[in-house]
Amino acid sequence: MTRALGMLRSIQWAMLGSILLYGVLGQLARPLNQGVDPGLSYLFATLGVAIVGIIFVIRRTLVFRAEASLANEPDDSLSLSQWRTGYIATYALCEALGLFGLILQFMGGGLQASVPYYLSGFVLLFFFRPHQPEAQTSA
Repeated sequence: MTRALGMLRSIQWAMLGSILLYGVLGQLARPLNQGVDPGLSYLFATLGVAIVGIIFVIRRTLVFRAEASLANEPDDSLSLSQWRTGYIATYALCEALGLFGLILQFMGGGLQASVPYYLSGFVLLFFFRPHQPEAQTSA
């Protein structure tokens, strides 16, 4: 369990750094044409909202259920695998949000069009840090 927790924290920090790198790259590689197709902007907005929804579904179906199981049986390999997979899928989807911001900047969108994607990916990735499942006590 400790190895999986360390691996997930390493992945999380690497992905946080990559989203920051996307923001820097987007500013350095300014496209010649300014403005992005409104259809592409609406598509990314719709996909962004869908991705955030999927993140919460994954956390509810994989992470929370596996955490409850791991709190009672820490050596359950199936629950550990689901827990780890849930976090990795969550992190990959947060990373996709950051990539949307980079793509928008490469396609000609300004920083103001990309910042919501960078911020949402970074903030979600930051707040969904893995923690050791603990048994819940009822009072």
